[in-house]
Amino acid sequence: MKTLLLTGFEPFLKFTINPTMQIAEELHGEVIGAYKIHSQVLSVDFESSGKQLLKHIEKIQPDAVVSLGLAGGRYKITPERIAINVKDGEPDNEGNRPVDEIIRENGKDGYMSTLPVRMMVNRLLEIGLPAEVSNSAGTYLCNNVMYEALHYAATQKPSMKSGFLHIPASHELAVQNGRIPSWSHADLKKGVTACIQVLSENE
Repeated sequence: MKTLLLTGFEPFLKFTINPTMQIAEELHGEVIGAYKIHSQVLSVDFESSGKQLLKHIEKIQPDAVVSLGLAGGRYKITPERIAINVKDGEPDNEGNRPVDEIIRENGKDGYMSTLPVRMMVNRLLEIGLPAEVSNSAGTYLCNNVMYEALHYAATQKPSMKSGFLHIPASHELAVQNGRIPSWSHADLKKGVTACIQVLSENE
């Protein structure tokens, strides 16, 4: 059986919970299609999140990596098409706030996701979950992690599929933060599971 490394993030900024962390923890050890899921939760820290991810990849040697990120404000699940070699944005949980910094000196300007992002969107729509391909993962931690995994795959393990899914806030977060779009936890988890199933079917 193949192994899929699934990552989520700890709570950050104004979000006291993070549904990506909850989903990753709940799917740990589950079998979805051809994959056994191995989950890890990453720090919201520009200095350490990429290193943590690469450490897990080196240890687990997964066949695929799917990273999850919270997009508090989006109302669809959005598989990301590209990661760019830039880190910039709001302070992370350690107070780091890079401005126009590159992620990898020897890295390409951008790496395209190797997940079947269009097929994932089509499947989500088929099962009644709003979705679209996103052409920008931003420049915060989500882009940083996506870029690191794709750079590793491109330079060291070309057979490893890798990419990133942004998910909306959960209802619990919407209650805490006011007027932001939200989904039930069950639908968020269903959506992530469906995307992994599509990846398995298209290996």
